[in-house]
Amino acid sequence: MSGCRLAITGISSFWGTELARRLERDPAVDYIAGIDSRPPTAELERTEFIEADIRSPMLARLLPTTGVDTVVHCGILWYPERERSSSALHEINVVGTLQLLAACERIDTVRQVIVRGSAAIYGCEGPSPYFFTEELARRAPLRTRFQRDISELEQYFENFARRRPDLVCCMLRYQPEIGAGLDSPLVRYLTLPVVPVQLGFDPRLQLLHADDATGALAAAVRTPVRGAVNVAPNGSISLSRILRLCGRPAVPVPPPLFGPAIEQLNRRWLGAGGLLGDGIRFLRYGRGVDNRRLREEIGFEPRYDADAAVRDLAAKSRRTRLGPDLHPGTLAARLTGIDG
Repeated sequence: MSGCRLAITGISSFWGTELARRLERDPAVDYIAGIDSRPPTAELERTEFIEADIRSPMLARLLPTTGVDTVVHCGILWYPERERSSSALHEINVVGTLQLLAACERIDTVRQVIVRGSAAIYGCEGPSPYFFTEELARRAPLRTRFQRDISELEQYFENFARRRPDLVCCMLRYQPEIGAGLDSPLVRYLTLPVVPVQLGFDPRLQLLHADDATGALAAAVRTPVRGAVNVAPNGSISLSRILRLCGRPAVPVPPPLFGPAIEQLNRRWLGAGGLLGDGIRFLRYGRGVDNRRLREEIGFEPRYDADAAVRDLAAKSRRTRLGPDLHPGTLAARLTGIDG
């Protein structure tokens, strides 16, 4: 990796910024270009910010001027952000990825392309494998818009990899991340004063610690691997145990009413936007993935297993209020309809 020059798309995102911050400390990295329509939210010392919308064809003219050998795509959105509504997610995720790959076709110096994708491509169903391996993608129905978008952009990426066998193309399929410093719909959900759950369901989940999420991405930059790689902690943990560890009481809600209850929370606190349906299925059936390729081929061993990641969130969320400032009794009454 000596003398590495890389470009990070989505540099304004939490993950793009954190990756740049970590790689800036690596003496083997000579140059980092951060590409986004918005600047990074944190101060970066050695990263050159290039203002560009990933959906624009202009990217094909800008990216080759950087002379990078590695491109890391952190611009895929899992939920709406400020100035990026739920209606824009498809365009950013699918069209943006397509424009980036077209730009990579024009870079003579590029040797490696890494995409920070999602394990949503495996779907969320009751009769599913305990842990999905990489070759099981698209075996289950893709029922939500986000799952179909992830599948579509992966197809574009696979076609690109076949056209360019000289490049190392890696798709990282991330499980959802948690962390006390991470402002996401899932973290806000788990730290509500009371947490609505679907009556009769207790899914087993793999929630990746935010530090391991960045560490896995940096490791993939240093150790090029072809194909899809699952990024997840070791083991899994039930939702009921997660809530016990976090000290959050659960409110069982009949499945037909769970969607409306979450929608009510979403409008005020969660901010999941168009990914609400994906989250509802995830919190009903759960999803586990096999992380052997991550550990054995990339050589990254997650510091936190599934249980430890939740314990760390629980310990830090007790010191810092992460959920909404609302009395638990009032929230429970609203969710169950007692207060009308």
